[in-house]
Amino acid sequence: MSIRLPIFRKRKQKENDQSTLTNIPRHVAIIMDGNGRWAKRRGLPRAAGHKEGMETVKKVVRQAVEYNIEALTLYAFSTENWKRPKTEVEFIMKLPGEFLHTYLPELIDNNVQVRTIGDLTPLPEHTKEAIHKAIEQTSTNTGLVLNFALNYGSRAEITGAVNQIVKEVADGQLSPNEITEDYISARLYTSHVRDPDLLIRTSGEVRISNFLLWQIAYSEFYFTDVFWPDFDEEQFKLALLEYQNRKRRYGGI
Repeated sequence: MSIRLPIFRKRKQKENDQSTLTNIPRHVAIIMDGNGRWAKRRGLPRAAGHKEGMETVKKVVRQAVEYNIEALTLYAFSTENWKRPKTEVEFIMKLPGEFLHTYLPELIDNNVQVRTIGDLTPLPEHTKEAIHKAIEQTSTNTGLVLNFALNYGSRAEITGAVNQIVKEVADGQLSPNEITEDYISARLYTSHVRDPDLLIRTSGEVRISNFLLWQIAYSEFYFTDVFWPDFDEEQFKLALLEYQNRKRRYGGI
């Protein structure tokens, strides 16, 4: 018998939502899902959904800056996404360059620091160049940390960390009793940010899809039927409002 987790749907908002947000999550992670289905319902190619989804990224980043969220991690391309049609993958790989070409000045003005998690090695050179430029030009910013998860897979991330630790032990640099949770966390891609307080997934799917498996051990989950291109400022506020009602006990009472 399968158990389906609850999906939190749109509810009536109170006036002046911002005043009700007294408990802002410091790190929000989002699985941006539903671009293809959004396009299909409109009789458009999947590329149109990815293009519209890029505009949603801008809206959500602006909201994250407005609410003084410390870190925003966006699942942009997984290690499994290479299985998609070649033309779709090639289009997706052009989006970081387009996004950063038009939006980088605003990110700089808003003190946003661009970072990535994942293995960038297989990405096309034009994609890597755009990303490295954004990372370099925002490296001294001290506001929102904007993490793009590109060619990211949590199992690969954890496997890489384990291999590194095993090598350190084999080389005599580390004793097995020195391996702690903090030590492992420091060897993950996300060592520069705290673990997510809130994980959001759009499009009605209720699964994690190999995303931040270690880091979300005590995160709050928020699932919505809304496709990513339609996840606007109001939808983001609804997720943050829902977070206000959560009691995070971390195994305690």
